[in-house]
Amino acid sequence: MRVADLMTREVEFISPDATAAEAAEMMGELDVGALPVGGPQDLRGIVTDRDLLYRVVARGRDASQVRVAEVLTAPVITCRGEDSLTAALDLMTANHLRRLPVVDATGRVEGWITLADMARAMLLGSAPLQAALAGLTGESASPAAQ
Repeated sequence: MRVADLMTREVEFISPDATAAEAAEMMGELDVGALPVGGPQDLRGIVTDRDLLYRVVARGRDASQVRVAEVLTAPVITCRGEDSLTAALDLMTANHLRRLPVVDATGRVEGWITLADMARAMLLGSAPLQAALAGLTGESASPAAQ
């Protein structure tokens, strides 16, 4: 399976000039733990809930005064849509990441893939794992996994 088969194609970006408070609010509204900063053609970094926690809250900074550009994580590690899930997972593991922007040959962001996306696909696609979980919970395995 390829990254393009699982990635989210609708990616919400935040401006580097937005405040940390605006980033936190947007993450809450979207129910996500990270946002790419910039735009599809100009990915400047990623701001995560951990960035906000450690670089703003833990330091006692005013989230309404701190710009996303000050606390984002850069450079950004990316993958390509044609990459295998194994390659993307290896990249995430080696760099301690939970999500990756997916870029095309020109570097334009075309999607976003997360560990949750991969775990869900692996869980749903594995009949032995479904059977083992069903055995643990006393439920029957889903028809898709049988």
